[in-house]
Amino acid sequence: MKEFGIFETTVIFPHINGNSRITVELVVMENLSSTHFILGNDYLIMYGIDLHNNKDRYFTIGEIKHQTFAFLPFKRQITVRKVLPESELSALLYDHKEAFASEKEPLGTIIGHEAEIIHNIEQPYTPLLKRPAYTAIPESRESLEIHIKEIQDLGVIRKVGHNEEVKITTPVIVAWHNGKYRMVGDFRSLNTYTVLDRYPIPKIQNALTKMSQAVYRRTMDALEGFQQNVVTPRARKYLRIIVNCGVYEYLRMPFGIKNAPPHFQRMSNEIFPQELSEGWLIIYIYEIIVCSKTWKEHIYRLFRVLTKRKSVSMKISLKKCHFVFKELKALGNLVSGLSLGIDKNKVGAVLPKPMAQNKKEI
Repeated sequence: MKEFGIFETTVIFPHINGNSRITVELVVMENLSSTHFILGNDYLIMYGIDLHNNKDRYFTIGEIKHQTFAFLPFKRQITVRKVLPESELSALLYDHKEAFASEKEPLGTIIGHEAEIIHNIEQPYTPLLKRPAYTAIPESRESLEIHIKEIQDLGVIRKVGHNEEVKITTPVIVAWHNGKYRMVGDFRSLNTYTVLDRYPIPKIQNALTKMSQAVYRRTMDALEGFQQNVVTPRARKYLRIIVNCGVYEYLRMPFGIKNAPPHFQRMSNEIFPQELSEGWLIIYIYEIIVCSKTWKEHIYRLFRVLTKRKSVSMKISLKKCHFVFKELKALGNLVSGLSLGIDKNKVGAVLPKPMAQNKKEI
């Protein structure tokens, strides 16, 4: 089936509390053979309407099933307008809503790509790997406990039991981010003993050049990128953090781990091999950019990307998505069809300063 266009009409429904008038958009399909056909059922659910398509054809409203309403045939002149690109994009996103984080599913669990930590340390472990918690001021300590409760409820960490042996503990740093306190493990000591994963990360300049040549662009960030990756049971004992309220173990890959970026890059490349080989998909760790020269091509490519993301349960942050922008921020730069520019937020601290006049000022 192919949509020819859409038209807007007013529908009046008799209701036990008085007639209800609602405006709905109906789709005109090309070459569709059916006597009675309805697309979309949002308003049916809203009013509790049950349709009965038997010989008599009637419908009921709400819980009063003995009161039936007949369909009245009528003819009316309508104006059909062409389906707008925004409607096509909205329909695509709605059909793939499972690919986006929601209140019900705020964090994805990527299938088939558990993270491992390979190290070159032997027991007994060095004291550098078993450190006490950092001292925190009362305000940040309270915020830290709230944050720990949040990520514990999400299944990112678990509390280590008092009878479990703990050989490695990492303190956490509390930082102010996006208007609230957040913690990150100080994994510098563990990273020192971790074997480096040398999987290549793409060069940003090459990606930006390719992106600037496209007409349609869309950026998508994996929500809490690394934390959608489950870590292996063997690796979890190395990812234990210590705070004033106890010891916790990461069940998902935390930020600050040495090999998190190459692991995520490899995983993403393995999920989208065909798309990368065709040259229109750019992946930089957990940021994905879709580039196209025509609208039809762009919609099809978005469909492919969203379908694959759903298949591996990778959730996208909708608020970090940018749809069909002529100019947008990507990889820390401003990208348009004409040029590459620097994001002013990245250099905001130096912009107000006067221009250097001599070598000393430089």
